[in-house]
Amino acid sequence: MKKSDSFEAPSEARILDTIDSPSDLKRLEEGKLPQLAQEIRDELITVLSQVGGHLGPNLGVVELTIALHRVFSTPKDKLVFDVSHQGYVHKLLTGRRVRFNTIRQYQGLNGFLLRTESNHDCYGAGHAGTSLSAALGMAVARDRRGGRENVVVVAGDAAFTCGTSYEALNNVADNTKRLIVVLNDNEWSIAKNVGAIANYLNKLVTNDAYSHLHEKAAKFVEMIGGRFAQQFVHKVEEGVKHLVLPSVIFEDLGLRYYGPIDGHDIPLLIQTFEFLKRQNEPVLLHIITQKGKGYAPAIAKPDKFHGLGKFKLETGETTAAPTPTYSELFGQTLAKFADQNNRIIAITAAMPSGTGLFHFAAQHPQQYFDVGIAEEHAALFASGLATEGFKPFLAIYSTFLQRAYDMLIHDIALQNLNVALCMDRAGLSGDDGPTHHGLFDIGYLRHIPNMVHMQPKDEEEFVDMLWTMVNYHQGPIAIRYPRGTGTGAKPKPQPKLLEIGKAEVVQHGREVALVGLGNMFALAQETAKLLAAEGISVALINPRWIKPLDVGTLEFFARGVDVICTFEDHVLHNGFGCAVMEHLSEARITTPVVRIGWPDQFIEHGTIPALRKKHGITAEAAFEKIRPFLKVARAANPRTAA
Repeated sequence: MKKSDSFEAPSEARILDTIDSPSDLKRLEEGKLPQLAQEIRDELITVLSQVGGHLGPNLGVVELTIALHRVFSTPKDKLVFDVSHQGYVHKLLTGRRVRFNTIRQYQGLNGFLLRTESNHDCYGAGHAGTSLSAALGMAVARDRRGGRENVVVVAGDAAFTCGTSYEALNNVADNTKRLIVVLNDNEWSIAKNVGAIANYLNKLVTNDAYSHLHEKAAKFVEMIGGRFAQQFVHKVEEGVKHLVLPSVIFEDLGLRYYGPIDGHDIPLLIQTFEFLKRQNEPVLLHIITQKGKGYAPAIAKPDKFHGLGKFKLETGETTAAPTPTYSELFGQTLAKFADQNNRIIAITAAMPSGTGLFHFAAQHPQQYFDVGIAEEHAALFASGLATEGFKPFLAIYSTFLQRAYDMLIHDIALQNLNVALCMDRAGLSGDDGPTHHGLFDIGYLRHIPNMVHMQPKDEEEFVDMLWTMVNYHQGPIAIRYPRGTGTGAKPKPQPKLLEIGKAEVVQHGREVALVGLGNMFALAQETAKLLAAEGISVALINPRWIKPLDVGTLEFFARGVDVICTFEDHVLHNGFGCAVMEHLSEARITTPVVRIGWPDQFIEHGTIPALRKKHGITAEAAFEKIRPFLKVARAANPRTAA
């Protein structure tokens, strides 16, 4: 392990401990900034080894963030971080250092930027490709009121695979004369970046066709000045083959292009930003950084260390889950199905690891496509494949599939195409917080004509559902499944086809019918035990299908029990419980329905048990909600009295 890539234990007297605001950073001697950068890296590695988080991206932007806060003055100046998962260093420098060990913990700092967390966070984000449009809005607002503050965008190269980024670039030059865009190029989003844009940026970095390299480099350094000019020219000669390329796509779109330059050279970054903030035209600075810089395990496995749980400081090792996660099982199972079916196509939007499709890609590279962070394109691409008789499996997190909503309706469902939607991270995503909770997909899918939607209670049923999806040819079909592992139920060697719209009755009962959807079936089971302990007769139902509902089973129990209780890992508004209530109302069945799910608000980050307890998604809370609807009074036990 090289010295520069090794972890160093924090010393007793740290410069970082004196930084409580950007003004403290500005007063620091410039010669101490490299030491501060090392201390920040040590802090990131130490804290995140205990709580997990986005380590690699933040290790790569340490020097950049120091330089930004050295030159610009937040909150007056606006720093807009795309996605904002690389905002940990920004948090450390803007008054949140003492609480940094609470990051991504319940009631602690959020893992992304939040306007409500600090006035230094000018824009909240969690999805890619939003920064340019938002920053342009801020710049136009500034111009209209005659302000002089700077607006700076920090966007990774992966953000430039998003269509929204180019929609914004198309409007920048016509709407403002002062906007600074930093293209942080590390060749990675979560996985290795793919496509023509990634190749294009690589050509910018490696192009050596310009014989006037020295002249261009010298002129630029002369403009920004400084005693590090010769060092900079040397760096250009060593690795960065040209500095200013007039015919780049960004200049064609109206942004003056500068770079690429070393994104880990603090003095150079400071001088460059001082120069750029004086320009009266939109500019784009292309910097080259190393994802995971300063920590060898993160450099060796940048995809793993993009975002991870706890790990060992010395080795970077993490504790493997005792059973495969739903994501891993998805990738492995679909790969097995594709062994006998070359019409299965797997598609992801820059998430081969997160969705488990790296298993599929390794075995069937010709049937696998990573389209980059471009969910809308992914859905349309799948539509085109389906029109030609292929069976595309579109694996996108529930929260990210929202971005392709028009395509789900207009292109997939309206044409009744055989596209399989596989929504990972459906339900609460815990420590990632509100930008990543998959709590809305039932609501945004169940009212779409032609759509079939389901959720498994365990891994065995999950594989059966995937097999059913492979063999379903009547239109779009969707499956939602949670982050992490399930109950550990092992799939059978040969999966079975499930009857569309047919629920599983696990247990019959006369007084209460508990309907537990997907991973919430376990909570229904817990509630059933509490009720049974009080002598209450309980029916237990695994609905499987969100759409179409098993209306026969639903009506059968509704006509016989005192109360129905539904459980779902989804917001209650327009959720599964709503679908049950709607049908019973239409059938003129008046049996009351108690619904257990998430309230009509954005749910904060934290552990799933803590958040469920706070919001009343527990067996005990369900028992108390059910109790008033029981018709038979039990005087001997006041707890169950009507």
